[in-house]
Amino acid sequence: MTLELLSTTEMADADRRAPAAGAPAEALMEAAGRAVADAALDLWPLARRVVVMAGPGNNGGDGYVAARLLAARGLEVAVAALVPRERLKGDAAAAAGRWEGPVVPLAEAEFSGADVVIDALFGAGLSRALDGAAANAVERLRTAAVPTLAVDVPSGLDGDTGRPAGQGAVVRAGATVTFVRLKPGHVLYPGRALCGRLVLADIGMPERVVESVGATVFLNRPALWLAALPRPEPEGHKYGRGHCVVWTGPEFATGAARLSAVAALRAGAGAVTLIGPPSALRIHAAHVTAVMLRPADDAAGFAAAVALRRTDAAVVGPGAGEGVEEIVRRALDLAGAVVLDADALTAFAGRPEDLAAAIAARPDRPVVVTPHEGEFGRLFGDAAPSGSKLERAREAAVRLGAVVALKGPDTVVASLDGRAAIADNAPPYLATAGAGDVLAGIAAGLLAQRTPAFEAAAAAVWIHGEAAKAIGRGLIADDLPGALPAVLAALD
Repeated sequence: MTLELLSTTEMADADRRAPAAGAPAEALMEAAGRAVADAALDLWPLARRVVVMAGPGNNGGDGYVAARLLAARGLEVAVAALVPRERLKGDAAAAAGRWEGPVVPLAEAEFSGADVVIDALFGAGLSRALDGAAANAVERLRTAAVPTLAVDVPSGLDGDTGRPAGQGAVVRAGATVTFVRLKPGHVLYPGRALCGRLVLADIGMPERVVESVGATVFLNRPALWLAALPRPEPEGHKYGRGHCVVWTGPEFATGAARLSAVAALRAGAGAVTLIGPPSALRIHAAHVTAVMLRPADDAAGFAAAVALRRTDAAVVGPGAGEGVEEIVRRALDLAGAVVLDADALTAFAGRPEDLAAAIAARPDRPVVVTPHEGEFGRLFGDAAPSGSKLERAREAAVRLGAVVALKGPDTVVASLDGRAAIADNAPPYLATAGAGDVLAGIAAGLLAQRTPAFEAAAAAVWIHGEAAKAIGRGLIADDLPGALPAVLAALD
């Protein structure tokens, strides 16, 4: 699958450029309608009665093409039109003109007798809530519980945000056929759930046209970051593979830091040291063997411990406890790269500008922050970024001066340069205590090996999801580090 996720503006730009590149709009619409008809037959091979809901624009035109092709294959097809055909324009009007079957007003459509409904009302660019006959049809379709195939996106879904446009009604589709590239709304929740099974169709859009729009948002896949992952040298040594330190909090809160430390080792860091109070290190000593331990009671002790040996990456936050703000500042000053999570972010609650200033003090230090939604909200407080998850992560990256991995089933990794990657491989089993601490450790282990920050964070998110999928039901965070070697080996 291609990696670019095109915004609705970028997709419209590609559509405008296509004719000059030898792909006329009429041909693209015919190919799109054919893809919809093929998907309907592939997914519901026993279907005999189809209702096509056709909207007033090109999405409706795709629906008229699909209706004509399905009827030509012997199916009983009716078009339920939101507007009369004579009100259509351009290629949509031409497509509707080639349809010789029945057309009824959408308000009069009967869904209960259909085997499949094709939703071709509105595409990804809709920014307002459905109303009138369209909203009513969506509600009646929901009640009828008929399998639905959406064209481009389920009608009512904003293709950029993955949210209901205008917070209105949205079709819940069993499957969605989209064209050229996926859109962010296909992979961001709740859009991903509303789309059902995704079918990406090649309709003949020239690749050079897609490249010319300059997409900066991508589906998180190995092809995006694999070339940046480290490869150990045959004559290398452990410190050549990077040294990572993890700050540990008090003795009764050691688990989170230990998960991060072991994950950093599994991710390839040559050496990992847990630094913290002696009482906590005694607990760690009973659990780890390959992780080194170094005592420190406070930020000054942490700084002294870090100064004993070159530190390529640091993790601060998991189970860190009180006094962590000063540890964050020392890590940002002394470590080669820093991952901030959990308590490290909460320590700056409502003061994101202070964290940004601390990061900016050493702009040569790559920094990755890995908040879940709760930590994100606490950090930014009343000044939290607004908009879609993608927009919020991108704004946060700029405001903090760091790569941001905004976690969840659709984790968004956003870089300062505008690039972003959206993950779609996290299973629900990852919603368990400690899983985020493992993610922080994986990212730090890759950073310790000098992987660039955006690639390290995106790779960590994908690897984390794949490890969880390999474990499956019953997963606890302790299982994740042990699953990493097989996932990493499959990347070689």
